[in-house]
Amino acid sequence: MGEASVTPGAWALGLSGLSDLVYEVANSDAHAEVFSVPRDEGRWERVTAGEFATEVTAVAKGLVAAGVGEGDRVLLAASPHQDWVRVAFAVWSVRGVLVPLPQSASAERVAHVVRQTRPAAAVVQGDRLLRAATALQRELPDLGRVWRMEAGLEGIASLGQYMDASSVRFRRDETQPEDAAAVLYPMSTVSRSMRGVVLSHGALLSSAAGVADRVWPRLAELPPGRASTLLDLPLSQVQGLTSLLACMVGRVRVGLSEPGGFLRRVESFRPTVLVCGSGLLESVFEAERGSARSTGWDSLGTFNSAVDSAVQFDRSPKKGAWQRLSRSMYDWQFAKLREALGNRVHVAVCWGGGLSDRLDSFYGGVGIPVFQVFGTAETAGAFAAGGVGERSPGTVGRAVDGREVWVSREGEAHVRGGGLFSGYWGDEEASRSAFREGWLATGFSVEVDGDGFVTVVGRLRPQAASVGVPGRFVAGGAGAVAELEAVSEAAPVVRAAALPAAATAPLPVAEAPVERGDGELVAEFEARLRAHPLISQVLVIVEGRPFASALVTLVRDQLEYWRLVNGRPLSMAPEEIAGDRDLLREVQGLVYEANRSVPRHLAVRSFHVLAEEFTVQSGLVQPSGELRREAVLRAFSEEIDGLYRVRRER
Repeated sequence: MGEASVTPGAWALGLSGLSDLVYEVANSDAHAEVFSVPRDEGRWERVTAGEFATEVTAVAKGLVAAGVGEGDRVLLAASPHQDWVRVAFAVWSVRGVLVPLPQSASAERVAHVVRQTRPAAAVVQGDRLLRAATALQRELPDLGRVWRMEAGLEGIASLGQYMDASSVRFRRDETQPEDAAAVLYPMSTVSRSMRGVVLSHGALLSSAAGVADRVWPRLAELPPGRASTLLDLPLSQVQGLTSLLACMVGRVRVGLSEPGGFLRRVESFRPTVLVCGSGLLESVFEAERGSARSTGWDSLGTFNSAVDSAVQFDRSPKKGAWQRLSRSMYDWQFAKLREALGNRVHVAVCWGGGLSDRLDSFYGGVGIPVFQVFGTAETAGAFAAGGVGERSPGTVGRAVDGREVWVSREGEAHVRGGGLFSGYWGDEEASRSAFREGWLATGFSVEVDGDGFVTVVGRLRPQAASVGVPGRFVAGGAGAVAELEAVSEAAPVVRAAALPAAATAPLPVAEAPVERGDGELVAEFEARLRAHPLISQVLVIVEGRPFASALVTLVRDQLEYWRLVNGRPLSMAPEEIAGDRDLLREVQGLVYEANRSVPRHLAVRSFHVLAEEFTVQSGLVQPSGELRREAVLRAFSEEIDGLYRVRRER
């Protein structure tokens, strides 16, 4: 990495492209361990820089042989694992443009992205995505090859076995920082419009360098080769991608965790660097507090005292003998929390700015300083980050090197400098409107104190749909949301929510014209709910019932994004997300607003939220897309009856 005085960020900013992160390290230290791959029985196999460079070159030669040219897009729709990283760096090595999507992406989303970017090749995971991609080949001749990830990358590599590695080297040498590296499609619960954010090699390197330099003084305290992390962020989104690149810049060995069982993998991996969202830190804290509560009130009181001690220790400007003694009295309590995270975490990097100042201080007092990071896809991941000497609990730190943050009179954060996005794919007008006299309007409301520390307040406009914000999800256009009443615990997969009495009895509703029938009004009510990007299908039940109720299904990939922006664990199943109280409150707010457009006897008073959408294959949807109402009513009769039992019990 050069002289000891050169920071990782300064080294990275001298690179021409992202693939140099692989080959420069391999050339300087081929035995450096850069990745860990999960094996059977909780074992992790380490991959050296030399091995990884060889694997990337093999896949890159295969892409060249398959006809992937300079500037060609390659779709990568899969969950995060080692092959994902190999494909990504192979694409960058041949001057291709990566178009990543999560494995949970809907067929509709895949089709939109493919039609818009017209990739030359695709690597997908699972039968569903394979069918979606191959079906598009008949429509779009540009999509020449579609590979299935589970088949391994040997099929790609075998195409280029006859080629010399110089075919890749020549392309890599021609890479420029301003070349497009990726087109990201941020998941949005604000708007159904799916715009691709174009990020250059230089922009992503700049963002990764800024994060790496902020954390570097803390990483430098670890012995050589001991910095390691287990990523719990989707690589198809800018937070996960920037985290991966920042780890490679800072020489942090990376393990990738597929959805489910993250904390279980943490126990076997034992990372020294924790990269996560605020939800993980909150869930670990709540688990420890819940354990103390179940033991007894005395234990809960001791736990609360330990929390106070840790918070005071972290916030004390001088760590005197008395503060150290007071903290040491509870070290046995802190040890249990550290053990839950693998017992070796030296620093935590928390994306999204959603961690409260008290919880931030608590982890700092325990001995795990948290550096919060914030940014959007348009800022290539990070424009503000905490770090050693740049940390203030509850804030996302100061603007990273090379970036400037300006706050308008409306409180909106504007950013310039460093690496910003190159524009929206195929939308020049939207690209121009994103800037105000050279400043990128982020769409987020922030506060900046006298020392330059940034606190994220909330979201102002739909453009800011690429990263989580503090607090719960705010539904676009839902307005004030009343408190949610009891949630039915009868069915663990399909959760029921009853609207408050105040929202159903004296609710101000618009009286419809006499000539409009109930069927037409119900259809408009359903369409009003479906207009929200989180909602997929709606079925209102009125006939033969004492009041109106509804079944609501959610858009699968939007459901995954809701989990991300609200800091829920990556291991959280869709059924659990659909039953989350905060999500139910969001749906409740939408129902409340839609009730204003119908007479009182059609106002929906109870609803069910389902994680899975109705499909043609299940016999619940006609080929035209319309619901088979009678079939749905029969299939979910028990759940519907449960809605009315909930109301009677109240």
